[in-house]
Amino acid sequence: MSIDVSAALAAAPTVREARWTERDVILYHLGLGAGVKSLDPAELGWVYEQDMRVLPTFAMVAGQGISAGDLAPAGMNLPGIDIDLRKILHGGQSLTVHAPIPASGTATISSRVADVWDKGKAAVIVLEQSAVDTDGNPLWTTGMQIWARGEGGFGGDAGPEVSNAAPERDADRVLVSPTGTQQALVYRLSGDLNPLHADPGFAKMAGFDRPILHGLASYGVVCKAVVDGLLDGDPTRVQSFSVRFAGSLYPGETIETSVWRDADTLTLLATCPERDGQPVLTHATMEVRS
Repeated sequence: MSIDVSAALAAAPTVREARWTERDVILYHLGLGAGVKSLDPAELGWVYEQDMRVLPTFAMVAGQGISAGDLAPAGMNLPGIDIDLRKILHGGQSLTVHAPIPASGTATISSRVADVWDKGKAAVIVLEQSAVDTDGNPLWTTGMQIWARGEGGFGGDAGPEVSNAAPERDADRVLVSPTGTQQALVYRLSGDLNPLHADPGFAKMAGFDRPILHGLASYGVVCKAVVDGLLDGDPTRVQSFSVRFAGSLYPGETIETSVWRDADTLTLLATCPERDGQPVLTHATMEVRS
């Protein structure tokens, strides 16, 4: 087996320092499609350094990025884990926000394998990252679920079951987020330079008609849609955001997010209307502050 679960879980965390500036935040927001309506004061707040707001999903790229394409080569070079990178897939992502992310700052980020689940034909490696500011105060915690095909069947815990069932009623809101044809080219500048998102020839070899949008870009687009559409444009109201990546999206297509609200819990389902409602993000929940 290519995964020694005991060794992976017992390994000491790796630690790095992350620095970012307002320019990094603006670039990230542009990669999510912010600023198209450049004269709209609410939209300008995402892309202009004066009184700029920061989406909590910026945590995914703060200080060199923590996206799948950026982490996979280093992240799989861990004690107890030796996997062919062609077997891995970014299956899910979670984020818990402990404090508002400043527009510029420094954080210490600790990474560790928090769990390894046995899904039979695949293993799921849960890579946890925790960030603290210069005073040691928690900023955010993320959980990346990495699916490793062909690495299951070792008799381990299958992990928690997460329901994908949407409420049996019409969605309370449906949020529509067009993406630009150049969006993946902009988003990749925040850290994930995987050619799958830029090179047409590489994308075809991977089985796609053309380059696809990053999964974490879709994650950020949906977060921004919810903040703009339901949270009065206030990103500090997002407490946590968890999803599974269910399908690819081509730049230029639309993300349509259905939202069901139950007090401070939002259930989300993101689909692509240009492809008959094909799921993009499922098993999605967001906890918000009142």
